[in-house]
Amino acid sequence: MAGDQLLRPVGEPSRRDWIAVMSVMLGAFMAVLDIQITNASLKDIQGALSATLEEGSWISTSYLVAEIIMIPLTAWLVQLLSARRLAVWVSLGFLASSLLCSMAWNLESMIVFRAMQGFTGGALIPLAFTLTLIKLPEHHRAKGMAMFAMTATFAPSIGPTLGGWLTEHLGWQYIFYINVPPGLLMIAGLLYGLEKKAPHWELLKSTDYAGILTLGVGLGCLQVFLEEGHRQDWLESTEIVVLAVIALLSLITFVIVQVSRPNPLINLRILRNRNFGLSSIASLGMGVGLYGSIYLLPLYLAQVQNYNALQIGEVIMWMGLPQLVLIPLVPQLMKVISPKILCTLGFGLFGLASFSSGVLNPDFAGAQFNQIQIIRALGQPLIMVTISLIATAYLQPQDAGSASSLFNILRNLGGAIGIALLATLLDARTKVYFDYLREAVVPGNPQVAERLGQLSERLGSDTAALGRMSEIVHQQALIMAYNDAFHWVGLGLGIAMVAVLLTRALPKGVGVVAAH
Repeated sequence: MAGDQLLRPVGEPSRRDWIAVMSVMLGAFMAVLDIQITNASLKDIQGALSATLEEGSWISTSYLVAEIIMIPLTAWLVQLLSARRLAVWVSLGFLASSLLCSMAWNLESMIVFRAMQGFTGGALIPLAFTLTLIKLPEHHRAKGMAMFAMTATFAPSIGPTLGGWLTEHLGWQYIFYINVPPGLLMIAGLLYGLEKKAPHWELLKSTDYAGILTLGVGLGCLQVFLEEGHRQDWLESTEIVVLAVIALLSLITFVIVQVSRPNPLINLRILRNRNFGLSSIASLGMGVGLYGSIYLLPLYLAQVQNYNALQIGEVIMWMGLPQLVLIPLVPQLMKVISPKILCTLGFGLFGLASFSSGVLNPDFAGAQFNQIQIIRALGQPLIMVTISLIATAYLQPQDAGSASSLFNILRNLGGAIGIALLATLLDARTKVYFDYLREAVVPGNPQVAERLGQLSERLGSDTAALGRMSEIVHQQALIMAYNDAFHWVGLGLGIAMVAVLLTRALPKGVGVVAAH
């Protein structure tokens, strides 16, 4: 490892250290925000670029694929280039690609620019995690993790709201323009806060190129498989099968290469550390819960309640805004309650919110979600501030880069896997419930006959009444499928909670010292 990651800081961080950490946190916030902010505007962007719904999905997919490839390369690039050089370069690249996205002239150019945006933004997320570990001593670590929590949970929560508002009032281009002011502030902070260091070009001779290649190909193919599999009916598509095989073979090869090299790209052996291994399982569950909820809720409100982007954003806002108040309070709670208990409570609250969302009916709309969203907002900060401390409590300082890469990869993969499974589950369960309900909706049923009569009288014909009855049955089947989906998200969070309970207690005083 390069000198950036050899020493554990013990004294008080300087003003430059804090500015560096806060600047890279701002970058991570922007990178996570840009995953979600386009979702509310996809229809407008597709229309402007003359793209179909299926083609337009690549606007999001290209960003996610490039991002997940870049995340594990960040630790190596920090060693090669230095944290300052890498952070400034990728920040400039992120700003430039954001502006190019706003000027895209067709779908192909948008996909290329979004991939550039994802690739550069993908480095900012693990950089924020790593700089927290290498710049802040243990007694300030909780404050750093609280800032990191805002990037991981608050950004996805306000992304659809902000994207919907900007598109509605200013135009979809402004979801990219908005990156410019904070981006310039971030670059200024990085230039001031991070010390100049010479690049270590000699590392190119010992670089794990086989690891870079196999991991990049494996993660890229896996992400496309998860994003596009549902749209192409999974294994019914030759393209999807090929992607699955390439991803599997590449990732198996990557693992073999990593465990057989003395200086691997990512030290996979840290997964044998009890706390880090179990926390990684919890990170997967967190990804399922966080991204799964952000996926299901807007889709339900749009499909069943016919909400527009701005109305959906107002509902999701109830999960985002309370976290601004709650996240700074978590380090204070850690002075009296252990991080392990707080993290367990956080997963419990988040899981409770998911199970509470699984009681939907045709009248269950935005207002009914407000209390549930607040429960989610209570749970997420408790998880995000504490889980990193639990994961890294027993790791060596030189493993900070590997820990950052693995932790962020697993959270993103948890989200991708969760969304892919939830999309498939919704389709499958809707069909099952529709067939089940249709068997009961027969003219011989007195209640059905009465309802058909009312509809026929109101709509003016038996044919229209039958059509409306079919729509009602399909809506009911869809609502039942959404209930199942929210229950599955809750189950995933429950597994994560158990994983946290099985971790070792933190070294005596770590929670109190970190929260100081």
